[in-house]
This record gives sequence, structure tokens and C-alpha cells, in this order.
Amino acid sequence: MGRPDHEERSSIQSLEKDAAAAIVPDHAVELDKAAERRVLRKIDLFLIPLMWVGYGLVYYDKAILGSAVLFGMTKDLQLSVVDPSTTPPKTSTERLSWATSLFYFGMLCGLYPLTFLLQRFTMGKVLGGVVILWGLVAMLTATVTSWRGLFAQRFFLGFVESIMPTAFMCIISNYYTQQEQALRQSWWFSATGGWTIIGGALNYAFAQIEGGGLKRWQYIYLLAGALTVMYGGVCFAIPNSAVSAWFLTGEERVVAVERLRKGQTGVRCQVLKKSQLKEAVLDVKIWVVAIMMAAAYTVNGAVSGFGPLIVSTFGYTPLEAILLQFPLGGVVFIFILLTGYLSSRIPHIRLPLLVACCLPVIAGCAMIWRSTWYRRAPTPVAGYTIIGFFGPVVSLIISIGMANVAGATKKSFTAAAIFVAYCVGNIVGPLLIKTPTLDRHYPALWLGLIICYCIVIVLAILLYILLWRENKRRDGLPQDEAERDAYAFRDLTDKENLYFRYVL
Repeated sequence: MGRPDHEERSSIQSLEKDAAAAIVPDHAVELDKAAERRVLRKIDLFLIPLMWVGYGLVYYDKAILGSAVLFGMTKDLQLSVVDPSTTPPKTSTERLSWATSLFYFGMLCGLYPLTFLLQRFTMGKVLGGVVILWGLVAMLTATVTSWRGLFAQRFFLGFVESIMPTAFMCIISNYYTQQEQALRQSWWFSATGGWTIIGGALNYAFAQIEGGGLKRWQYIYLLAGALTVMYGGVCFAIPNSAVSAWFLTGEERVVAVERLRKGQTGVRCQVLKKSQLKEAVLDVKIWVVAIMMAAAYTVNGAVSGFGPLIVSTFGYTPLEAILLQFPLGGVVFIFILLTGYLSSRIPHIRLPLLVACCLPVIAGCAMIWRSTWYRRAPTPVAGYTIIGFFGPVVSLIISIGMANVAGATKKSFTAAAIFVAYCVGNIVGPLLIKTPTLDRHYPALWLGLIICYCIVIVLAILLYILLWRENKRRDGLPQDEAERDAYAFRDLTDKENLYFRYVL
């Protein structure tokens, strides 16, 4: 009877270890630099295009609403309400604001259960199934006939879509070193800008449709949903981690795992650990990062749901307003990639870069708010374009948050916490747009965004000080290289493993 008990204990212990422990020893192994570069290239070629397309579909799906309202959706679903008792009659778009925000309430509800489902079960199967469901829900938007139906559809769409960003954050932290993560996070997150342009082009093309059995906005949602269903089929091919990566040979998997040892972040563990969960809840830096994310993403909540509508109030036609999303998308795309590249080349530059990128957002909000709006006014459009710097700000927040935690359960919690904050920012943003204040240029929106970005700057400086002081304290402790190597794949958290160093 003793042997089964021993086997059961061994099985539990193996589950509680990092998956990497199954293929690499406790001590460091010298790697061939050419082999390491070859493995990194293969990982990049498989994962990055897949994530770029996936997050592009996430962003396109959210941003469609902003263009759809220009194609008759507002009228068809009674999303705007006219108050005839005032002179002149005032139009309220509060229903449209709630349609935008309810998507993120759905994300909040789906976030934690789907994130921990990803950790506990096979990633490819969970991700593929949920993404196909997301595509089907998106296509069902074309069947909605009232604002109430749209509210329900937006909530469930957000619920299933919540799996994507946290999955990508965890994938990056599982396959790449701390130094590599900022650049790779920027590659997939740059889809925010790239798909602003691609989505805008698609929406502009659909605007040319005349006649047919459906409204133009219905065609847009059918396309988005169909593309998402096809993408979901591809997601089944995503492996759990580098340990089981089918696109690598057995030797290449060892290289892919061993190269992560120095960062002490681990690879993947499928057991939920209460101790790590408790530590994450009490970790101040996670909440600082989360508040930064919530404050920074209020811009996206306004731009993705109301962007074309806001630009049309500067004196442009609906089609011109869609085309003027292109410069914004270009700024987001270029500067996410540039800050990611700089972060991978220059140590401890992420937080200073983040602060620098906040400044154009503040300037852009001020330009829109305080400039004169007249037919085809250039100044508010220029201001609208440079608020695209919110893209690199958010990208840097994600990379800072995920690179500075270790332990599988703690990483999952951190990814979910960042995304909860992402949802909060997106919920608040649309609610700052008060249609009756249009003649005063939406003062609550632009002033609110300026305050939010001032908060981000203050918290970034605070986080820099906290992490710098902790690194300095750890550098003064005794160092044991053999112990450092052994700790790398024991699924320890950043606080448990004193060899872990924070990136600034």
C-alpha cells in the first residue's frame, strides 16, 4: 500500500512544479548562441503573427461600433434619444455610451473564470473553443433589432472576448526572457494601431454598399464574426508552453526552456496555488500597475466607441471621419513598436519612456478641448491624432506588469488584474462623453483624460522608486549561483525568489 501513496505524492509534487522541470535539470546548461537564436526565431515566427491577428480582431470587434453608428445603427436600434421639450431639441447618446460600456462589464465577468480555465486546462483547446464562440456571438449582432438586444449582445460578446489579452500576456511571459518581453508585447499590441487602419479601410469599403438585403453595419459584423471563427480554428494549434511546443524539436524545446532560467520567471504550472494568490492580492506593485492601466485606457474607451463620431463633430463627413482614424492608427502602431524596441535595447528605460509618452496625450486632449471647432478644423484633428500615444503607454504598462512577477498563479492573477483595470478604463471613458456639452467641446471628457494621465505619471515615478530600491536591497544580499539556477523552475514568486530582479 505504501507504493501507491508514494506515487500519488510524486504526481502531486510534479504538478506543483513548473513544467520546465520535466525537461531541464536543476543546474544551468551552457547554450549554443546560434541554436538559441534559431529557436527564438522559430518561436517568433509561430507566435507573433498569430497573436497580432488575434488582438487585431479583438480591437476591430470593439471599434466597429464607432463606425456602425455612422452607418445607421444609431437610428435602427434607437441608440440616440431626442428631447423635444428643449429649444433647440437636445439629442442624448447615453444608450450608445452604455452599449460601449456593457461590453467591458461582460469582460469583467468573464475575466477571472476564463483566465484560470486557461491555466488549469490545455491552452489551445480552451482558447480555440472560446474564440469560435466569440465569433458566433459577433455575427449575431446582425440579428439585433433594438437597443435592449444590443445591450445583451454586447455583454456576452465582452464575456467571451475577455480571454484573449490575458492569454497573450501569459504566452509572452512563458516563452520570452524579461529583456525580450517588452519588444514582443509591443509586436502583438501594435495590432491596436494596425487594425485601426485595416478596420477603417474595411469599414470605408462597406460604406460604398448600396442596396442589398442587409444594412451596411450588419455586413460589417458578419465579416468580423466570420474572420474570428476561422481564427478560432487556428487557435487549437497553440501549445501549452515551450515544454510541449510541437513546432520545435526535442532539443529545441530544451533550449527554449533553458534560456528562460536567468530571468527566474518560470514557464508554466497548472496547479492554482493559494499562497501565490494571497501574495498577489497583497502586492502593492500589482495594484499600482492596475491603477495606471485603468487611468491610461480611459482614452481607448472614448476613441474605440466614439472616435469617428467625435471627429465628425469637427466638421467632417462620416466617410472622412473614418479615414481620419488612419493617422491615429499610424501613431499607435509606430510608437508601440518603437518603445518596444528601445525597451529591449536599453536597460531600465520602460518607466521613463512611459512618462514621456503620457505628455503628447495630455497635449492632444488640451488641443481638442481648447481649440476652435469649425468646418474641417485642423487643430482638433491634430490633437486627436497625437492622443494615439496612449498606445505605447498601455503597451509599456503591460510589459512592466508582466515582467515584474513570477510564479504561474501570480502571473495569471496579474494578467487578470491588469485586464480588469483595462475594462474599468474602457467603461469610464464613454461615460465621460456628455452630448449636451458638445457646444463646449465635451469638457468632462478632455479634462478627465488629462487628470487620468497625470495620475499615470505620478504612479510611474512611484513604481520606479519602489522597484529600484528593492533591486538595490537584493543586490546587497549573498549570491549563490547554484542556488539561483535551482530556483529558476520551482514555480517561486518574485518575492519568494530573492534572485529575481525587477525591470524598470
